[in-house]
Amino acid sequence: MLHTLTTDTAVDVPARAAGTVGLLQGSALYIASVLGTGILVLPALAVTAAGPASILAVAAVLLLSIPLAGTFAALAARYPDAGGVATFVRLALGKTAARMAGYWFFFGVAVGAPVVAVLGAIYIVDVFHGPRWVVVLVAALIFIPPFVSNFYGLRMAGWVQLALTGALVIIVVGVVLVAAPESRPENFEPFLPHGFAGVGAAISLFVWAFAGWEAVTHIAGEFRNPRRNIPLATAIAIAAVGIAYLALQVVTVGVLGDAAGSSAVPLLDLVASAAPGVGSIAVAVIAAVVALGVLNLYLGAFAKLGASLGRDGDLPNWMAAGAEAGGIPRRSLAVVAGVLAVYLGALAATGLELAPFILIHTSCMIAIYVLGMIAAVRLLDRWSVGWWLAVVSVVLVAGLVVLAGWSLLAPAGLGVAAVVVTVARAWTRRPVLDRAA
Repeated sequence: MLHTLTTDTAVDVPARAAGTVGLLQGSALYIASVLGTGILVLPALAVTAAGPASILAVAAVLLLSIPLAGTFAALAARYPDAGGVATFVRLALGKTAARMAGYWFFFGVAVGAPVVAVLGAIYIVDVFHGPRWVVVLVAALIFIPPFVSNFYGLRMAGWVQLALTGALVIIVVGVVLVAAPESRPENFEPFLPHGFAGVGAAISLFVWAFAGWEAVTHIAGEFRNPRRNIPLATAIAIAAVGIAYLALQVVTVGVLGDAAGSSAVPLLDLVASAAPGVGSIAVAVIAAVVALGVLNLYLGAFAKLGASLGRDGDLPNWMAAGAEAGGIPRRSLAVVAGVLAVYLGALAATGLELAPFILIHTSCMIAIYVLGMIAAVRLLDRWSVGWWLAVVSVVLVAGLVVLAGWSLLAPAGLGVAAVVVTVARAWTRRPVLDRAA
């Protein structure tokens, strides 16, 4: 065992074997965690909120995401473990707080996985003019390849992710190059139709587009030379994601203008305006690649976290198999499949009402960020670059908490469940005579 900290709240992180994920695969994983389904809808929604000034919103959120991404990279490089943020919190704040962070990701953030599949399915079904009920079927089918990929471990899933991310980047570049000549200068005027309040609204939208840096922390133990490759992969991902969203935003404004927000499938309109013969097929491919890429990463992260929670006593112990670096958490992956099947069924029962599920997902992410950034301030060397990034991130996350408001009831409920588990475990460990008294 490798002892990583010498404070009263320190715990042991298992010694790790040599990882299998190199810089290219790691960069692909990071890019997929952030450049997800947001490209299908957010550029158009931001135009509705801020007009051409939505370009400023993308640039602002890109700059704001750097401290958060940098902090998670510093933590993951120093403490590579399947527990991810839960491990960081365990080291800094104790077992109950770590259990909260683990439950927030495993049960809360996971609510967003069916949303990803459904968003991809909506695009695919719309392209082929299929009935609404087919969306659920296509969403279920979208889950199959990522589950198969992760069943064979991250060695396989990493290469799959590299291929999917490479395809996504090529597609985004292709969309920008094809659509850019159709831009019209008049679509950039007036630049601030809704004032800076509109820019603020667009920023709040793109905060969710640039979230996801915490997901890769759960597979940090699989990286080769994590202290070198994790920060480099993070930097590459920030650059790639920032350029992609900025380019898409400029093209969306220039080609579609105010009409961008009036379509349920704005990316289809963007491509169709420049290449009407192949636009529909191209967008179906984009939707499929985006959904598969995001789910391939997150299913692996959920499975690794579930195994680590089993290892640490926060979930049943039989789930612990595969928590070690290089291990394949197939039992945990099976539990993930069951949880996501329930969530997809619930989403279908609501008539595919995405908003409540998105709110649960994002509020749990914010809660994770709160504990993660506080842990970072305690764990990272004071006055180091990572520590300063963590301090800045604490302030930024406090702003997200204010924005989240009542949606934080979802992570609050999971937090109560974590406390109940703590009390129950303490009670069962007491001697029988003490409990009888």
